[in-house]
Amino acid sequence: MEFLMVLVVTALFCVALRNVVRRVPLLFYALAVLVVAVFVFGAYVPLPRPLWSLLLVLVQKCLLPLALFAVVMFIGVLPGESRAKAWLRPVRAELSIVAWILSLGHMALYLASYAPRLLGGRVDGNVLAALMLALVLFALLLVLGVTSFNAVKRRMRADTWKRVQLLAYPFFGLVYVHLLLMLLPSALQGGAAAQASVAAYTAVFGTYAVLRVTRALLDRRMVASVEEVRA
Repeated sequence: MEFLMVLVVTALFCVALRNVVRRVPLLFYALAVLVVAVFVFGAYVPLPRPLWSLLLVLVQKCLLPLALFAVVMFIGVLPGESRAKAWLRPVRAELSIVAWILSLGHMALYLASYAPRLLGGRVDGNVLAALMLALVLFALLLVLGVTSFNAVKRRMRADTWKRVQLLAYPFFGLVYVHLLLMLLPSALQGGAAAQASVAAYTAVFGTYAVLRVTRALLDRRMVASVEEVRA
């Protein structure tokens, strides 16, 4: 349930701060870098307990970047005439960059913490699969994050940029698979927290999948109707 709470609060902040994000995106990028720096620092030097507890939930568990990515993905499947889409679409790239920066901090410590166990062969099959998938996600994240910057986008051909951004769909789907690999063993053994997390993630990702398919079908129908009128 933690994720649902973070997702709701994040979505509200995105709506409320939309104009500020649009005007000064560098401020939010800098804040994301600062959060990551404090998180990495706190992994080696004790921080005040309330601050560290907050960072554990938002960054180490990756709930904040995941919530931001969810907002970005849902913007794409909202009805074209909806007020929410019209309001948030202009800052979609900026929100994804903030999520990208925060995710890099999470992944860096996540992979570093498992590296000794991986090298020592002390990782079971389920965790090993999650780690291998994390490396794939890391590669996709780098490509998607770098190409989200306007300076990079302007240097790319429009059709090439659009094809690269299609990687967001397998990335988002693989994130769900990664979460299941990490949570299912505990959930299947009766872990209440893991079961609640699996249910929450499944609800969010499942809803997105339904909306994405619906949006694709509606868009295809619209294109077909336009071509029929022209014919």
